[in-house]
Amino acid sequence: MIPLQSKGPGMESARRPRYQATFGILAIGIGAFSLLQSLVIPLLSTVQVELHTSQSAVTWVLTAYLLSASVMTPILGRVGDIYGKKWVFVAALAALTVGSVLAAVAPNLAVLIVARVIQGLGGGSLPLGFGIIRDEFPADKVAGAVGILAALTAVGGSLGIVLAGPIVNALNWHWLFWLPAIATAIAAIGAVLFVPQSPIRSPGTISWLPAVLLSGWLVALLVPLSEAPDWGWGSPSVIGLLAVAVLLAAAWVWSELRAVTPLIDMKMMRRPGVWTNNLVALLIGVGMYAMFAFLPEFVQTPSSAGYGFGASITRSGLMLLPSGVTMFVVGLFVGTLTRRLGGKVLVVAGCVVGSAAMAMFAFAHSAEWEIYVATGVIGIGFGLAFSAMTANVVSAVPAGQTSVATGMNANIRTIGGSIGAAVMASIVTAKLEPSGLPAASGYTTGFGVMAAVVAVAALAALLVPSARRPGAAAVEAPDIEAGAVGTLVMSGDAVTAESAAGETVASELSE
Repeated sequence: MIPLQSKGPGMESARRPRYQATFGILAIGIGAFSLLQSLVIPLLSTVQVELHTSQSAVTWVLTAYLLSASVMTPILGRVGDIYGKKWVFVAALAALTVGSVLAAVAPNLAVLIVARVIQGLGGGSLPLGFGIIRDEFPADKVAGAVGILAALTAVGGSLGIVLAGPIVNALNWHWLFWLPAIATAIAAIGAVLFVPQSPIRSPGTISWLPAVLLSGWLVALLVPLSEAPDWGWGSPSVIGLLAVAVLLAAAWVWSELRAVTPLIDMKMMRRPGVWTNNLVALLIGVGMYAMFAFLPEFVQTPSSAGYGFGASITRSGLMLLPSGVTMFVVGLFVGTLTRRLGGKVLVVAGCVVGSAAMAMFAFAHSAEWEIYVATGVIGIGFGLAFSAMTANVVSAVPAGQTSVATGMNANIRTIGGSIGAAVMASIVTAKLEPSGLPAASGYTTGFGVMAAVVAVAALAALLVPSARRPGAAAVEAPDIEAGAVGTLVMSGDAVTAESAAGETVASELSE
């Protein structure tokens, strides 16, 4: 049974009218968080020189952020579901601001890594934002708004790489953190003033044993995946940590099943509309993060190596710009497309298009225009898939579990990204030329493997339940303090009315 806010008079009077302002604040905060995921990627070598550290050590600037976000995203999502999403969202933005300021003034690598861990707490802003939309927006606006925010997270991944070069050239690398700090501070103040507190709560408390075990297995998994290219996939450290991750994950599932108020409801995770979209998110994450991490290196390689274009940081970022543009444009229309075609169709189509673009990177990369075309195409594919997946998950779970469900979907995508980046690194660096640069065959094989992975994601998407199935709907309206809450039950998928967006976002946000 999926609780929905009723459209009756009681709830309409309780609903706050300025959901457009709420959307703008959510977009600023979540956009800044997504930018922070990728802004530092092209500048790691610069940071390494300025902070007098090694290449392997500076990679922890990325790894620390990834680990922190992976651990805290589902935890903060659950806290928001229990205690109220508004103030937890504000706290996540505050952590982003504090972490960004600390990173901007960091005198050494240790301080910068601590700052990135603090920034990772902002990962909770993503599921909390989705939950706020579901709680506060009219039902026919939910899918479109969720689609925009989901696309925005993907856009930030590519846009950060594009903006890094110009920001550093015009200012310096410290402003890669000052600018997001300003944005998140504005968003936090706006959230305090304009974002309403949701009346919807999930009863219970935080189960700390599952939280600790979740943290443990994620760390044990992501550390060896991140370090495997340096340590070696067959090294005792990698194998041992992966074995520990399996054991801790099993203990985590066991503890969640026994907890009175689980951090992650395993019954929820078993819903067809949840686990199928999570599987697709894992596979797409593998391909997308591999592309964002290694395409800049490919195009920056001097053409004397037999491939690459000797592109500068700024120019290589511009080659990724089409993906950000097409992701965002596609996100504008996901609401209407979801209504007409259903989320499943969009996820399958997005994966097929994404796989084709990966194949272009593998076999058509001798001219710059081919890179521009391929990045534009991959933005269409991943924009469709990400936006539709998130809307699918939102529509498949009760309103009180929206934050934790979408948080886990984003988390699983991040885990997939860690796997993809590590696998791609191993493939690309397997054979080095006398110059020390990877052989062209490494990139061809790597992108070919990623094309195959995203093709498998398309097959997995066929398992996603259809958005609409015939069946009787029953509506219940138990009273709560802020008004009536309805429950819409549809046979098979447990699909909410929110899975169909009413209009494009342009019209939604102007009404």
